[in-house]
Amino acid sequence: MLGLLIILDKCTIPLDIHCGARHSSAMLTKELVAASTVPLVLSVLTESENYGYALIQRVQELSGGKIEWAEGMLYPVLHWMEKEELIESDWREAETGRKRKYYRLRKEGRKALQEEKQQWLTVHETMTKLWKQQPRST
Repeated sequence: MLGLLIILDKCTIPLDIHCGARHSSAMLTKELVAASTVPLVLSVLTESENYGYALIQRVQELSGGKIEWAEGMLYPVLHWMEKEELIESDWREAETGRKRKYYRLRKEGRKALQEEKQQWLTVHETMTKLWKQQPRST
C-alpha cells in the first residue's frame, strides 16, 4: 500500500491506495483515484443508500476492476463526508446478524454532487478537445 494525502476543503485525509495502481495501464493512478473518490461515493449513493464494503464493490464493478479502493482508504473519506454533512449514516443489522453502517446522501451531498459533476465534465470536455477525439473506455 502507498500512502497518499488528499486535501478536501482544507481537510487532509490519508488514503491507502494499492501500489500497482501507478504502474499498471489497467489501473488508474493513485492521484486520479484519490481525486475521484468523493464524486464516486456521492454518485453511487444516488443509486441507493449503502454500507462501506458495498460501495467499494460497486465502484470496482462499475470501473471494470480498474478502480480498487481499500477499506482503510474509504472510511476516512466517509467520515469526512459525514462531518461536512454531505452524507449521514446509521447502524443496522444485516441479514447475517452483523451490524453495518449504512450511508445515504443528504441534500448538501446532492448539491455537492452537481458541483462535482460540472467540474469533471469541464475536465473531460477540455481533454477531449485537446485530444481531438472522444476518449476510449475499455
